[in-house]
Amino acid sequence: MHCEKEVIITNRVGLHTKPLTAFICRSHLFQSKIQIKKGEKLVNAKSLFCVLGIKVLKGDTITLIADGDDAEKAIEELSSLIESNFDNI
Repeated sequence: MHCEKEVIITNRVGLHTKPLTAFICRSHLFQSKIQIKKGEKLVNAKSLFCVLGIKVLKGDTITLIADGDDAEKAIEELSSLIESNFDNI
């Protein structure tokens, strides 16, 4: 299964340090291949260094992309984490 969702980063520090660590840990709970697309760059969402390399800042729009049996659940949970401004971490 393939699933995508566009989200806007509203967290004041973007996907950096603590929020990114929470995101990476959550992404590893899924078997699906998960990627983040920012502009023309597409990176492995399960890799701290890959996501840091695309510098996701407050106000940026990214697309979460998942392929696999649990793709829909992965996108749902990861986008909810971002949309909640990482309030639960």
